[in-house]
Amino acid sequence: MIRLCAFSDEAANSISDQIDALRRNGIRMTELRSVDGITVSNIGEDGAREIKKALDAGGISVWALGSQYGKVSLGEGFDRGALFEELRRLCRMANVLATDKIRMFSFYDSADKADQVFELLSESVKIAAGYGVELYHENELDIYGEFPERVLELHENVPGLRFVLDGANYVHKGRDANEALRLLFPISSYFHIKDAIAETREHVPAGEGDAAIEALIDAVGDDSDVTFTVEPHLVNFAAFAAIDRTVLKMKYKLRSNNESFDLAVASLKALLDKHNKKYSEEE
Repeated sequence: MIRLCAFSDEAANSISDQIDALRRNGIRMTELRSVDGITVSNIGEDGAREIKKALDAGGISVWALGSQYGKVSLGEGFDRGALFEELRRLCRMANVLATDKIRMFSFYDSADKADQVFELLSESVKIAAGYGVELYHENELDIYGEFPERVLELHENVPGLRFVLDGANYVHKGRDANEALRLLFPISSYFHIKDAIAETREHVPAGEGDAAIEALIDAVGDDSDVTFTVEPHLVNFAAFAAIDRTVLKMKYKLRSNNESFDLAVASLKALLDKHNKKYSEEE
């Protein structure tokens, strides 16, 4: 069974509207990244408690915190203490929101700092474990783990670190998403579903680009228990500037965030139906 999750902040800002979008699309889980344009690192425990009440009332659970942890430069001014304090805040939020997963990254300006990256991430894993939380590294542009071979290095050198695979990010780096899938599928715990065209770097609905989403679907066995998080990126959304250095490029001009979100979910479900894959859906 494939469990469906989504970055619900791409549908709406408020938590109530995010819940409505998830329920409208038959999805019971969110990878919580921002509410009212505020990223999870800055929401705080009191805010998390209010969000949890709303999610519980709406029948929605938090699969993971879609944090920006690790999206900091290891160059001049790097503050180790501030980094780990952010992680502790996130872990406390994860506890409040009843999730044991935090999505994170492996630092900007770090390509020649492998030993420092391994040490910082190893310490991060230990800190998170103290709260009953695991860290899930996403391949992202311009961080240490931006290429498949670097992700394998992290796997080999940071015990306890988990991994989430995003094929579209490899497309943006000019890499073959099919080859990345072949190398990283065995070590990936869950998957982000967004798509992009290699030639133009434009985001498109799942299956219309070069992110190897159909190959991913085929790679999932019928008896597997795996989660796909829909990450539309088909229109701009409130928190984008706070979470990404790049400019979001889209092929289609959609009218609203809700239209984008619904299209992204429908496109993935159509691919799953095409490949005869069972997936979770709200009753």
